[in-house]
Amino acid sequence: MNNSEVHSRRLKATPRGVGVMCDFYAVKAENATVWDQNGREYTDFAAGIAVLNTGHRHPKVMAAVQQQLDCFTHTAFQVIPYENYIHLAERLNQRVPISGEVKTTFFSSGAEAVENAVKIARAATGRPGVIAFTGAFHGRTNMTMSLTGKVVPYKTGFGPFAGSVFHAHYPNALHNVSVHQALESLEAIFRSDISPQQVAAIIFEPVQGEGGFYIAPPEFVSALRALCDRHGILLIADEIQTGFARTGKLFASEYYDVQPDLITMAKSLAGGFPLSAVSGRAEVMDAPEPGGLGGTYAGSPPAIAAAHAVLDIIDEEQLCARANQLGEQLSATLRDAGCQSLAEVRGYGSMIAAEFQDASGRPSAEITKAIQLKALAAGLILLTCGVHSNVIRFLYPLTIPQPQFDKALQLLKDILREH
Repeated sequence: MNNSEVHSRRLKATPRGVGVMCDFYAVKAENATVWDQNGREYTDFAAGIAVLNTGHRHPKVMAAVQQQLDCFTHTAFQVIPYENYIHLAERLNQRVPISGEVKTTFFSSGAEAVENAVKIARAATGRPGVIAFTGAFHGRTNMTMSLTGKVVPYKTGFGPFAGSVFHAHYPNALHNVSVHQALESLEAIFRSDISPQQVAAIIFEPVQGEGGFYIAPPEFVSALRALCDRHGILLIADEIQTGFARTGKLFASEYYDVQPDLITMAKSLAGGFPLSAVSGRAEVMDAPEPGGLGGTYAGSPPAIAAAHAVLDIIDEEQLCARANQLGEQLSATLRDAGCQSLAEVRGYGSMIAAEFQDASGRPSAEITKAIQLKALAAGLILLTCGVHSNVIRFLYPLTIPQPQFDKALQLLKDILREH
């Protein structure tokens, strides 16, 4: 059955609210390559939206999952626990950039991790309020939609949203939001909306994902930490897209001199299997009563096994170093392409973004979409993002073969030169 036939079935069988980018259907994938129903080959610079830092079907991930499948597939950890869950928690407790005693619990999706981080923060502080930032993306559930700082398409038609959620400005030099202005917007919330003594947590992305790959300046993160300490507020770092070597470090929080109280993670944690986690200071993590955390599929045994393999692969294949090497090569290609519409190249490691503007300096979703479609027609899968949909984000597997990466960069340069 070809792509066109499957497409007709999709339109009839599934709701239009599930937006789909590609007009073809995957039948096979290996590392950084995907094949469709018609046998066409694509280079994948989307990686399932940052889920496949270790590539499609890494042999060590596949072997670990198969070994687990030979034992058992599911018990529900809160009914019958299993040692592999505990071992993974121990490994993450040692690796997350949080000092002192740390504890970790597992869930299935990034949105679940964020929801539970908020629950933990509220239980630990006895306060209701949560502050997020403009341009943030934290998920599609009611609470995480409320935290998300972008209306279209994530919040359109879905209100009312969760209460006691407020948005401050995220610093963005390209769009004229200084660190001072961002911090002042927090103080404005304290003056106008909620007192700091009623705020449980401030949640931020060290590098905004869907928001456009904007990096939180070090002075901003230090100021957030100081503000939280002053008012007894917990600081949550959402590392769902930044985690597991994407930025050139295991976690993007390692780029800062201060530490969060809680970290949420998912996406590339388990190499394509659904797994998320919250790690945090032990006394904070222990705040909810027994039974307050969990979920039927939380910490699924095959996903836990995959995550152990992912951590091994990151270390053995030195993927943090490779993320930096590939990111430098990509950034140089983007800057050397001579694209008049390219406003900025930014990022840590291989979490690189290219932002596009029109001749008058306004964000251009049209130019960005045109570049994405030309790349797709040539067999290169790219993702856009940003509040104005004018940013291309690059999320190739960090295991991509060098010749394939070089070929993709040459294609990208040729397309950019046309603009």
